[in-house]
Amino acid sequence: MIRTILTLLFLIIYFLIGIPITGILYFIGKKNPQKKQQIANTCVKIAFTIILKVAAGTKITIIGKERIPKDTAVLYIGNHRGFFDILLIHTLAPGRIGFVAKKEMEQIPFLSTWMRAIHCLFLDRDNIKQGLQTILTGISYIKEGTSICIFPEGTRSQDIDESALLPFKEGSFKIAEKSGCPIIPVSMNHVSSILEDHFPWIKSQKVIVEFGEPIYPKELEKSQKKFLGAQIREIIRETIKKNSKLLQK
Repeated sequence: MIRTILTLLFLIIYFLIGIPITGILYFIGKKNPQKKQQIANTCVKIAFTIILKVAAGTKITIIGKERIPKDTAVLYIGNHRGFFDILLIHTLAPGRIGFVAKKEMEQIPFLSTWMRAIHCLFLDRDNIKQGLQTILTGISYIKEGTSICIFPEGTRSQDIDESALLPFKEGSFKIAEKSGCPIIPVSMNHVSSILEDHFPWIKSQKVIVEFGEPIYPKELEKSQKKFLGAQIREIIRETIKKNSKLLQK
């Protein structure tokens, strides 16, 4: 219970401090949008780090961070088990990073302001035209140096078996295919044990995050591109199974 209280207290403090900061960011963005994004990204990264390591007491094992290219933005593709997936990837991934979120998230005051500030994308899966525009915006962000993270299962998997991933939506990979950026598979183990497995209580847990080898869509054969989602899903699934053994030691 104490970790839940600590997290809530920090969020309240962040909200109070964040109100004047959003105003400052607004005026900075008028003259220098990239500077606004950099500051917002740093603020969010610091906040997420405090929540993960101080409030939640999460013990993180990181594998393969050196595999992430340092000279280009990338598309992160990860399995989705809970809220802390986002905190982990944003904290661990280098540079600027935005996420693809459900359209409904755009209606949440304050939260949506910060999400837009770090270049998150809001996807309406029922609107094909709007979905295409989201992809085009994602491509422009990649070209500007902002990495994007997508959870292609579309929703949080609640299966007891962490490796039992939901089908990956193939449209999730269009940003990489059209921009030419590398795809980084991200597998996460034991994340739902922080919150979702015993909601609403937050508990200190060990988690493993592994960044896979980069995949360059333009180097793939046409047949490989057709089933890219299924291939990356299998990579992540096998990595989750491999790393689950590390948690048992």
